[in-house]
Amino acid sequence: MDTATIENGQGAPVLSSVTGSAAALVLNRPSSINALDHEMAGIIDERLRAWEADDSVAAVVIAGAGERGFCAGGDIVAIHADANELSGRDAANPATDADAAACGSALFWADEYRLNDYISRYPKPYVALMDGIVMGGGVGISAHGNTRVVTDRTRLAMPEVGIGFVPDVGGTHLLARVPNEFGTYLALTTSALSGADAIALGLADHYVPAAALDDFCAAVASGSVGDALAAHARTPPVSTLVEQAEWISEAFAQGSVAEVVAACRAVGTDAATKAADKIASKSPTALTVTLRSLREAKSSAALADSLRTEYRVSLRALLHPDLAEGIRAQVIDKDRNPSWRPASLDDVSAETVDEFFEPLPDDIELNI
Repeated sequence: MDTATIENGQGAPVLSSVTGSAAALVLNRPSSINALDHEMAGIIDERLRAWEADDSVAAVVIAGAGERGFCAGGDIVAIHADANELSGRDAANPATDADAAACGSALFWADEYRLNDYISRYPKPYVALMDGIVMGGGVGISAHGNTRVVTDRTRLAMPEVGIGFVPDVGGTHLLARVPNEFGTYLALTTSALSGADAIALGLADHYVPAAALDDFCAAVASGSVGDALAAHARTPPVSTLVEQAEWISEAFAQGSVAEVVAACRAVGTDAATKAADKIASKSPTALTVTLRSLREAKSSAALADSLRTEYRVSLRALLHPDLAEGIRAQVIDKDRNPSWRPASLDDVSAETVDEFFEPLPDDIELNI
């Protein structure tokens, strides 16, 4: 991306610049696939508010540095440290909601979720270049925008249940609105979407080949977003995932995760069996809480309502052992062999699930 006017140092975690009438944000942690942290969320929020008030800025483009992706999510190593400490407290001194809310991860989430809501209401064209890997927190700062561009390299996913977590950053709001239960499929299986899939499911708007992104950005800076899209956007390939709508819409409409797994196995195709196997390997607690989150998000008219619920759920996830264990197995030790507690869907109690959704004390609830 051409950055004619650099507004912060090249070593900053988020680069900001203005070229012509377009402002640009570049997530600048390529070694971690631009994993988002608290400082980065603050920089993004600050620049967006300044550009909203700047009449010389007609549009904002956000992208990721490096070749691997836009943003692989939040800094889960830092989340692991908090989850490990909070969930590891002994029974005589258990961690509380207040303890969870005071930790670094929760402070980050509070500001990140407010940023997600702000992006959804941004009054100028907010062009998210969803190139390469786009996961978790990366979805939050792109898929809520008003101009979402995917490419032939896009791999979009919400893989949280694989680490004992639940889709957040407004992910439940987005996924609950994807037709034919594809949102439920994506959340429970952690499957990744191609750019073509993302457009077909309503999670992106425009398809620009990755090789054309630099020219596209130059066109935005010298003209308008509409003209740039007219010149560089292409008809996406056919989505192979959408072709599976019939069995997915039926199997993933079930009332419990166990029923979803059983329905997938009853379909009997390779794709359905693979989906069932993937679900069965994830955290039973996270899966069950995720399914309830998605069903509740369907009735939340505003993104802010879903974010408030997600904040409650995220804090309670910090207190549950599966989050620390999931990150350990997938990221820290990388043995890919988590020991979930409980290990079976049948052993996840309704009372445990209810606790994730209980209101927080007024001084802790997310204020949006």
